[in-house]
Amino acid sequence: MARRHRNAEEHENTERWLVSYADFITLLFAFFVVMYSLSSINEGKYRVLSDSLVQAFRNADFREQGRQTTSPSVAPVAPVAPVIRPPRAASAREKEAEARRQQVAQRMRNMADAIRRVLGPLAESGGVSVSEGAFGVTVEINASVLFAPGEAVLGSEASAALRAVAGVLAETDFPITVEGHTDTMPINNYRFPSNWELSAVRASSVVRLFIENGVAPARLTAAGYADQRPVAANDNEEGRARNRRVAIMIESRALEPASGQEQAPPGADDAGDDAPDDHVDSILPPVPPPAFDQIEVR
Repeated sequence: MARRHRNAEEHENTERWLVSYADFITLLFAFFVVMYSLSSINEGKYRVLSDSLVQAFRNADFREQGRQTTSPSVAPVAPVAPVIRPPRAASAREKEAEARRQQVAQRMRNMADAIRRVLGPLAESGGVSVSEGAFGVTVEINASVLFAPGEAVLGSEASAALRAVAGVLAETDFPITVEGHTDTMPINNYRFPSNWELSAVRASSVVRLFIENGVAPARLTAAGYADQRPVAANDNEEGRARNRRVAIMIESRALEPASGQEQAPPGADDAGDDAPDDHVDSILPPVPPPAFDQIEVR
């Protein structure tokens, strides 16, 4: 009986692998927990640690420099004075270009003053304005001062004033663009099917008068903009009256030298001309052919 009981207790256990499997799973879980903790960095703590390390190394550098300065075995190093380089002197070409630019600007101011004087009678009525800008002089004349409603023929008083302006412009060589503008009120007759034709023909009428009074045709351009460039609202009569205008744009930038660009001496293009050319702006950039017959409708 005792032997039978002992044999029954000593039977083989077939589930011992579960212990090893449980240990393996536990180790694998711990491994992934550690990996996750390493991949998740607390930015705040990391920044604090980084700042602490930088401050510690900076203090160490200061202490090291102090020890090197006070050490009797090391000769003090004389401080090196910063090298101050004088400003680069402007080249002769740049000085010449700047002098030319200033001379062109002075000529534009003188021309603007002369135009204001000759347009004095018209300016008193408030229909004329002369303004100077970075690119030249702009003369705006109300269309009612120059033309009858719906017409493109200059009146006698307007023609006299524009002849005086042409006399001022003929003494210069600046490019000139004459712009015609209208309001939004439509026009449709046998002469002007729309405001485009009216604005363009008004501009060409001023150009024709300038040519007849000594302004070189190659300097002139006529452009009609209809009602596309208003300067006031078109919902009231006052605004429409301001939009009906002729603008004379005298451009100075075409004669200003580019920065660093070498300018040809006056008379370089005419080798056989022995007479000196004293005009500052005698050399003009390439210009289009006479623009009187080319009415630019934009």
